[in-house]
Amino acid sequence: MTCKRVTDRFAVAPQLSPEALPALVQDGFNVLVCNRPDGEDDDQPAAEVMRAAAESAGMRFHHIPVAGGAFPAEAVAAFGQVRREAGGKVLAYCRTGTRSITLDALANPEGLSVADRLEQAGAAGYDLSALASQLAE
Repeated sequence: MTCKRVTDRFAVAPQLSPEALPALVQDGFNVLVCNRPDGEDDDQPAAEVMRAAAESAGMRFHHIPVAGGAFPAEAVAAFGQVRREAGGKVLAYCRTGTRSITLDALANPEGLSVADRLEQAGAAGYDLSALASQLAE
């Protein structure tokens, strides 16, 4: 599993397995966010399986699915609220981590400039420069 730390309190990852969650708790994560709709891939654990594993490991779980490159305002707002109210370290995952880092950049829970959000994403290995105008809205 490859977690990419974006800040001290936020990281993104590709698809996780339920078995990976206890180690994430040991690493200090207390909130897990799934940004994948159920059924995207045949081998993908369902959100409810991940919720049960997260809660069993001591994490809070949120399912904020987005698909097809669309980031509805409701999903962005929900993601921002989770990040602002987490009270600890948040790990968000999707198939590759791109949707999760994009939701974070759009939600801007830390009130950063567009340049700073693009820099953070770039440092984590994600080029969000094509979203610069959307981030400025």
